[in-house]
Amino acid sequence: MPARLLLIEDDPRLAGMVRDYLAEAGYRVTHAASGSLGLQLLAREPFDAVVLDLMLPDMDGLEVCRKLRGDARFNADTPILMLTARGDAMDRVVGLEIGADDYMPKPFEPRELLARIKAILRRAKGMSGPGGTKADVLGFGRLEIDRGAREIRLDGAAVDLTGYQFDLLVALAEHPGRVLSREHLMDLVKGEALEAFDRSIDVHISRIRAGIEDDAKKPRRVITVRGAGYVFARQQD
Repeated sequence: MPARLLLIEDDPRLAGMVRDYLAEAGYRVTHAASGSLGLQLLAREPFDAVVLDLMLPDMDGLEVCRKLRGDARFNADTPILMLTARGDAMDRVVGLEIGADDYMPKPFEPRELLARIKAILRRAKGMSGPGGTKADVLGFGRLEIDRGAREIRLDGAAVDLTGYQFDLLVALAEHPGRVLSREHLMDLVKGEALEAFDRSIDVHISRIRAGIEDDAKKPRRVITVRGAGYVFARQQD
């Protein structure tokens, strides 16, 4: 069955082009021209992913994202790809911090949009799988990373991360003690090159630290190596 996508976009011309392109690629696309309509649709029926414009006529995309992640009426695990027309990098940072899985600046190439949608759907599909075997669990002291169940536990309590953040943490944890550059991490997680100005990895690392570190300002699990990248500590308490 083809994946169902909800496109929340107020520009009818762009929405039509995106809808037609994704339909040709085999997806079922439903269009909502406002944030409130998008939320109504999400409360009524399941979607495999949401493509969400930041600038909407009734509420901005950040508010839609916040509601989708925090309101019990919605499936909080639904992947979100945010479209940003504004040039302010802070919008992208805030979007990632409140739960968007990925973002794309406008204008964009349809092929890149399709590639990013495929990537977040792959991650979401992995999240829905059953729990794995003992071999699927990476243990680092009080921290457990269950790759089969796609769960992270600290002192036995679940840590809430997005699918992208989970994959990023797994990429680090599978190479303990090894410094991984931002470019290498992007390649491991997405299979595509990181643009020189793209600092989204740093935002995701910050969110990961907020979940797994005792003190996110003094990290002991995911450590920054200035000028080189990040390293996952081999020895942890």
